[in-house]
Amino acid sequence: MPRLLQILCFALSLMTAGLPPGAQTHVPSNRVFNVKDFGASGRKEDNAQGAIQKAIDACAQAGGGMVYVPPGSYTSGTIHLRSHVRLYVESGATIFSSKDKNAFDKEALLYGEGLENLTIEGRGAIDGQAEYERRLNDLDDRYIRDNQLLTEAGGKSLMRSFPKKNSHGKFVFLIRCKDVRIAGLSFVRSPSYAIHPVACERMVIDGVYIRSSLADGVWADGIDPDGCKDLRISNSTIETGDDAIVFYSTNAFGPALPCENITITNCRLSSASSALKFCDGNMNCVRHVTVDNCVITDSNRGLAFMVFDGGYVSDVVISNLTIECRRHDWFWWGDGDPFHFNIKRRSEVHPQSARPDEPPAGSIRNVLIRNVIARGKGSSVINGHPDSWLEGITLENVKLFLSSDPAAPYDKSVHALKIQRAKNFKLKDVEVFWEKPEWSKWESALYVEDVRGLQLDGFSGRQARPGASFPAVVLNRVEEALIRGCVAPAGTEIFLKILGSNTREIRLSGNDFHQSKVPYDVAGEVRRDELHELSNFMPK
Repeated sequence: MPRLLQILCFALSLMTAGLPPGAQTHVPSNRVFNVKDFGASGRKEDNAQGAIQKAIDACAQAGGGMVYVPPGSYTSGTIHLRSHVRLYVESGATIFSSKDKNAFDKEALLYGEGLENLTIEGRGAIDGQAEYERRLNDLDDRYIRDNQLLTEAGGKSLMRSFPKKNSHGKFVFLIRCKDVRIAGLSFVRSPSYAIHPVACERMVIDGVYIRSSLADGVWADGIDPDGCKDLRISNSTIETGDDAIVFYSTNAFGPALPCENITITNCRLSSASSALKFCDGNMNCVRHVTVDNCVITDSNRGLAFMVFDGGYVSDVVISNLTIECRRHDWFWWGDGDPFHFNIKRRSEVHPQSARPDEPPAGSIRNVLIRNVIARGKGSSVINGHPDSWLEGITLENVKLFLSSDPAAPYDKSVHALKIQRAKNFKLKDVEVFWEKPEWSKWESALYVEDVRGLQLDGFSGRQARPGASFPAVVLNRVEEALIRGCVAPAGTEIFLKILGSNTREIRLSGNDFHQSKVPYDVAGEVRRDELHELSNFMPK
């Protein structure tokens, strides 16, 4: 090798030493901006905000490149990100949120608006240093009013968690940004949402770890996209006090936009509220969403579909999940329930929010949930609205287990799965299992009310306790139902109860009722000619 070439190679190796492998390969040395070269000391007690900002600004002015945060501890307030900048936080480096409120001119540690080609990555950490205190509740949250009353009635304390005033900001707050990548980092102890993209496009979040206190971390959500499109979340672990992943469509930062074209894969989620939530704050829509190969553990609620602000949810496929739920403290939304659907107008939850221009009830339609094993402590309630019934909901190949928790301050569960106000609802190969400890007020495996167009195919389940007189399945005011290929397990008293004066067109075909004492019971108000039977295996 010529002597000059050897010298050049040696010089290049020195300039790139200590940088991440990707930077050594892809980033020219004159495009790497080390924050220590701009005055950062790497000591937590020193203020690194100015140095980090200078490095980012210099990188942007040079046309782009990488801002490198080497191992060390860096305390900062709001850092304004720039287009074409790759912020790399090295393994062994931690950026701490400042305890000084004056260090934040935006409600976030990392802030960007109207940017493009932005990367936040590395193997280091972002630490919000969130602190909480417990005091008597002074919030009027009507949605958890029942929890509060039951806790009071049980003689339990109404002390609850609130963030201390020295905890500030979200971690990442991006508005109208395009081509964004967030990868590899750990986001811990956030005082608020960890990652909050608003109206962003073409965004990838991959391999991150997000953790806030499951006991105390109120409002410390994981990832909260609002009106974003073309978003991919993958290979991440999210353990948060509040919702782990929640989709919004609000007008908080401009017109409410669709939250759409979203994929979530290979993630593990835990939350003291909802692990995955289609948020009640939906003014436009959340649509075209797929969720696959995810594990939900230790959550107050598994999958939540909620529309309170007139928007709609549509075209959602959720598959290949395991869900494990339990009741967390009384002030969290949720009830240890694996599945939850709810449509309301905002004023029906909070009467004080009523206004003349309040939109009508929103809608939830075309949702497919399949290949799920779910364990919960509370009833899975799937409710439409009197003015807006659910439409085109399918649960397929679902195993649902219900047990009680004697240590919980209350238990509201009655039926394992309850469905109300829906059109064209399908349950295919759904099984319900009752486990110990038991709850004295349990009744039926499935309760269906006010449904038009029900397909119950391959369902299996019995009443909660052997010998109890409750039916396994109740159809109340159901029209046009096909009950096909269902199995009454051993110990079933009454498999099917049919009631409601407007119940009509109920077809029973190819069901295995032979292990039940009573295959079905038809109430007096139901006309017998509305029941049609074909090839059912009956008890002897």
